[in-house]
Amino acid sequence: MKGYTLPAVLWLYIPVGFILLQIVLEITLHREVLSPMLSEGGPHEAVQFFLASASCLIALKTVFDVKPLLLKGWMLCAALGCFYIAGEEVSWGQHIFGWITPEFWSNVNDQNETNLHNTSAWLDQKPRLLLYIGIVVGGLVIPAMRRWRPEKLPRKYEVLYPSAILAVPALGVLVPHLFQETLELFRLSFFERVSEVQELYIYYFIFLYLLDFRKRILQKN
Repeated sequence: MKGYTLPAVLWLYIPVGFILLQIVLEITLHREVLSPMLSEGGPHEAVQFFLASASCLIALKTVFDVKPLLLKGWMLCAALGCFYIAGEEVSWGQHIFGWITPEFWSNVNDQNETNLHNTSAWLDQKPRLLLYIGIVVGGLVIPAMRRWRPEKLPRKYEVLYPSAILAVPALGVLVPHLFQETLELFRLSFFERVSEVQELYIYYFIFLYLLDFRKRILQKN
Protein backbone atom coordinates (compact mmCIF):
# COMPACT_ATOMS: atom_id res chain seq x y z
CA MET A 1 0.00 0.00 0.00
CA LYS A 2 1.32 3.44 -0.94
CA GLY A 3 3.08 5.34 1.83
CA TYR A 4 3.92 2.30 3.93
CA THR A 5 7.31 0.61 4.14
CA LEU A 6 5.81 -2.88 4.35
CA PRO A 7 3.41 -4.58 1.92
CA ALA A 8 -0.16 -5.17 3.06
CA VAL A 9 0.33 -8.94 2.89
CA LEU A 10 2.64 -8.69 5.93
CA TRP A 11 0.75 -6.33 8.20
CA LEU A 12 -2.86 -7.08 7.14
CA TYR A 13 -3.47 -10.33 5.28
CA ILE A 14 -1.18 -12.59 7.32
CA PRO A 15 -2.37 -11.52 10.80
CA VAL A 16 -6.04 -11.52 9.75
CA GLY A 17 -5.60 -14.83 7.95
CA PHE A 18 -3.98 -16.39 11.00
CA ILE A 19 -6.84 -15.59 13.36
CA LEU A 20 -9.37 -16.83 10.81
CA LEU A 21 -7.42 -20.09 10.47
CA GLN A 22 -7.18 -20.37 14.26
CA ILE A 23 -10.94 -19.93 14.60
CA VAL A 24 -11.52 -22.68 12.03
CA LEU A 25 -9.15 -25.00 13.91
CA GLU A 26 -10.83 -24.25 17.24
CA ILE A 27 -14.25 -25.06 15.79
CA THR A 28 -13.42 -28.11 13.69
CA LEU A 29 -10.70 -30.00 15.56
CA HIS A 30 -11.25 -32.23 18.55
CA ARG A 31 -9.44 -31.08 21.69
CA GLU A 32 -7.29 -34.23 21.66
CA VAL A 33 -5.92 -33.10 18.29
CA LEU A 34 -5.83 -29.35 18.94
CA SER A 35 -4.11 -29.47 22.32
CA PRO A 36 -0.87 -31.11 21.06
CA MET A 37 -0.70 -28.57 18.24
CA LEU A 38 -0.61 -25.78 20.83
CA SER A 39 1.82 -27.51 23.18
CA GLU A 40 5.60 -27.82 23.19
CA GLY A 41 6.96 -28.87 19.82
CA GLY A 42 3.77 -27.94 17.98
CA PRO A 43 3.49 -25.70 14.90
CA HIS A 44 2.70 -22.60 16.95
CA GLU A 45 5.93 -22.96 18.89
CA ALA A 46 7.87 -23.52 15.67
CA VAL A 47 6.49 -20.31 14.17
CA GLN A 48 7.20 -18.40 17.39
CA PHE A 49 10.81 -19.63 17.38
CA PHE A 50 11.20 -18.62 13.73
CA LEU A 51 9.76 -15.14 14.33
CA ALA A 52 11.95 -14.53 17.39
CA SER A 53 15.07 -15.79 15.57
CA ALA A 54 14.35 -13.69 12.46
CA SER A 55 13.68 -10.64 14.66
CA CYS A 56 17.01 -11.16 16.43
CA LEU A 57 18.86 -11.24 13.11
CA ILE A 58 17.07 -8.12 11.83
CA ALA A 59 17.88 -6.18 15.00
CA LEU A 60 21.50 -7.37 15.04
CA LYS A 61 22.01 -6.40 11.41
CA THR A 62 20.49 -2.98 12.08
CA VAL A 63 22.93 -2.38 14.96
CA PHE A 64 25.72 -2.25 12.39
CA ASP A 65 23.75 -0.23 9.84
CA VAL A 66 22.74 2.74 12.02
CA LYS A 67 25.04 5.43 13.42
CA PRO A 68 23.26 7.19 16.32
CA LEU A 69 24.10 5.55 19.66
CA LEU A 70 20.45 5.71 20.75
CA LEU A 71 19.38 3.61 17.79
CA LYS A 72 22.30 1.20 18.19
CA GLY A 73 21.42 0.70 21.85
CA TRP A 74 17.72 0.24 21.04
CA MET A 75 18.46 -2.39 18.42
CA LEU A 76 21.01 -4.15 20.63
CA CYS A 77 18.42 -4.45 23.41
CA ALA A 78 15.93 -5.79 20.85
CA ALA A 79 18.45 -8.33 19.54
CA LEU A 80 19.27 -9.60 23.02
CA GLY A 81 15.60 -9.80 23.96
CA CYS A 82 14.70 -11.72 20.81
CA PHE A 83 17.66 -14.07 21.32
CA TYR A 84 16.39 -14.83 24.82
CA ILE A 85 12.84 -15.39 23.56
CA ALA A 86 13.98 -17.74 20.79
CA GLY A 87 16.11 -19.76 23.17
CA GLU A 88 13.38 -20.01 25.77
CA GLU A 89 10.77 -21.10 23.21
CA VAL A 90 12.75 -24.28 22.45
CA SER A 91 14.21 -24.60 25.97
CA TRP A 92 17.62 -23.77 24.52
CA GLY A 93 17.50 -26.77 22.19
CA GLN A 94 15.79 -29.33 24.41
CA HIS A 95 12.64 -29.40 22.26
CA ILE A 96 14.79 -30.03 19.20
CA PHE A 97 17.37 -32.50 20.49
CA GLY A 98 15.33 -34.03 23.31
CA TRP A 99 17.88 -34.13 26.11
CA ILE A 100 16.83 -34.99 29.65
CA THR A 101 16.51 -32.17 32.16
CA PRO A 102 19.17 -32.48 34.92
CA GLU A 103 17.69 -33.37 38.29
CA PHE A 104 18.94 -30.21 40.00
CA TRP A 105 17.20 -28.07 37.37
CA SER A 106 13.96 -30.06 37.30
CA ASN A 107 13.62 -29.29 41.02
CA VAL A 108 13.28 -25.55 40.27
CA ASN A 109 11.56 -25.75 36.87
CA ASP A 110 7.83 -26.49 37.16
CA GLN A 111 7.66 -27.89 33.60
CA ASN A 112 10.81 -30.04 33.90
CA GLU A 113 12.48 -28.14 31.06
CA THR A 114 15.87 -26.47 30.62
CA ASN A 115 14.54 -22.94 30.41
CA LEU A 116 14.30 -19.96 32.74
CA HIS A 117 10.73 -18.76 32.28
CA ASN A 118 9.25 -21.76 34.08
CA THR A 119 11.33 -21.14 37.19
CA SER A 120 9.78 -17.84 38.28
CA ALA A 121 6.90 -15.52 37.53
CA TRP A 122 9.49 -12.74 37.21
CA LEU A 123 10.92 -14.52 34.19
CA ASP A 124 7.55 -15.49 32.67
CA GLN A 125 4.34 -13.62 33.56
CA LYS A 126 6.00 -10.31 34.40
CA PRO A 127 8.00 -9.94 31.13
CA ARG A 128 4.94 -11.13 29.18
CA LEU A 129 2.83 -8.45 30.88
CA LEU A 130 5.41 -5.77 30.01
CA LEU A 131 5.39 -6.89 26.37
CA TYR A 132 1.59 -6.92 26.40
CA ILE A 133 1.41 -3.37 27.75
CA GLY A 134 4.17 -2.18 25.43
CA ILE A 135 2.40 -3.54 22.35
CA VAL A 136 -0.97 -2.09 23.32
CA VAL A 137 0.63 1.31 23.96
CA GLY A 138 3.01 1.19 21.00
CA GLY A 139 0.64 -0.43 18.53
CA LEU A 140 -2.62 1.28 19.43
CA VAL A 141 -2.21 4.26 21.76
CA ILE A 142 0.82 5.90 20.12
CA PRO A 143 -0.53 5.65 16.53
CA ALA A 144 -3.79 7.18 17.76
CA MET A 145 -1.92 10.00 19.47
CA ARG A 146 0.26 10.60 16.41
CA ARG A 147 -2.90 11.13 14.41
CA TRP A 148 -5.07 13.11 16.84
CA ARG A 149 -2.70 14.44 19.54
CA PRO A 150 0.80 14.56 18.00
CA GLU A 151 1.84 17.47 20.22
CA LYS A 152 1.61 15.19 23.28
CA LEU A 153 4.42 12.93 22.04
CA PRO A 154 8.12 13.89 22.38
CA ARG A 155 9.40 14.52 18.87
CA LYS A 156 12.97 13.43 19.71
CA TYR A 157 11.78 9.80 20.02
CA GLU A 158 9.63 9.89 16.88
CA VAL A 159 11.87 7.48 14.99
CA LEU A 160 11.23 4.82 17.64
CA TYR A 161 7.44 5.02 17.49
CA PRO A 162 5.72 2.10 15.74
CA SER A 163 3.99 2.77 12.43
CA ALA A 164 0.19 2.84 12.29
CA ILE A 165 0.13 -0.43 10.31
CA LEU A 166 1.19 -2.28 13.47
CA ALA A 167 -2.26 -1.65 14.92
CA VAL A 168 -3.43 -4.81 13.13
CA PRO A 169 -1.07 -7.30 14.87
CA ALA A 170 -1.51 -5.29 18.09
CA LEU A 171 -5.24 -6.02 17.91
CA GLY A 172 -4.31 -9.66 17.43
CA VAL A 173 -2.56 -9.53 20.80
CA LEU A 174 -5.41 -7.74 22.56
CA VAL A 175 -8.70 -8.99 21.09
CA PRO A 176 -8.39 -12.81 21.55
CA HIS A 177 -7.30 -12.27 25.15
CA LEU A 178 -10.22 -9.94 25.94
CA PHE A 179 -12.64 -12.27 24.14
CA GLN A 180 -11.48 -15.26 26.18
CA GLU A 181 -11.59 -13.29 29.43
CA THR A 182 -15.14 -12.15 28.69
CA LEU A 183 -16.28 -15.70 27.97
CA GLU A 184 -14.73 -16.94 31.21
CA LEU A 185 -16.98 -14.55 33.12
CA PHE A 186 -19.82 -16.79 31.95
CA ARG A 187 -17.78 -19.97 32.54
CA LEU A 188 -17.35 -20.45 28.81
CA SER A 189 -14.25 -20.85 26.69
CA PHE A 190 -13.35 -20.74 23.02
CA PHE A 191 -9.58 -20.93 22.56
CA GLU A 192 -7.88 -24.09 23.73
CA ARG A 193 -4.80 -22.09 24.73
CA VAL A 194 -5.30 -18.40 24.13
CA SER A 195 -1.82 -17.69 25.52
CA GLU A 196 -0.23 -19.44 22.53
CA VAL A 197 -2.33 -17.38 20.11
CA GLN A 198 -1.39 -14.23 21.97
CA GLU A 199 2.32 -15.11 22.02
CA LEU A 200 2.35 -15.68 18.28
CA TYR A 201 0.89 -12.21 17.70
CA ILE A 202 3.34 -10.69 20.20
CA TYR A 203 6.31 -12.13 18.34
CA TYR A 204 4.82 -11.19 14.98
CA PHE A 205 4.35 -7.62 16.19
CA ILE A 206 8.01 -7.49 17.26
CA PHE A 207 9.10 -8.95 13.91
CA LEU A 208 7.11 -6.37 11.92
CA TYR A 209 8.22 -3.51 14.16
CA LEU A 210 11.90 -4.33 13.63
CA LEU A 211 11.43 -4.89 9.91
CA ASP A 212 9.53 -1.62 9.52
CA PHE A 213 12.01 0.24 11.74
CA ARG A 214 14.95 -0.99 9.66
CA LYS A 215 13.33 -0.04 6.37
CA ARG A 216 12.41 3.43 7.62
CA ILE A 217 15.93 4.08 8.90
CA LEU A 218 17.60 2.90 5.71
CA GLN A 219 15.25 4.98 3.59
CA LYS A 220 16.25 8.10 5.51
CA ASN A 221 19.90 7.32 4.94
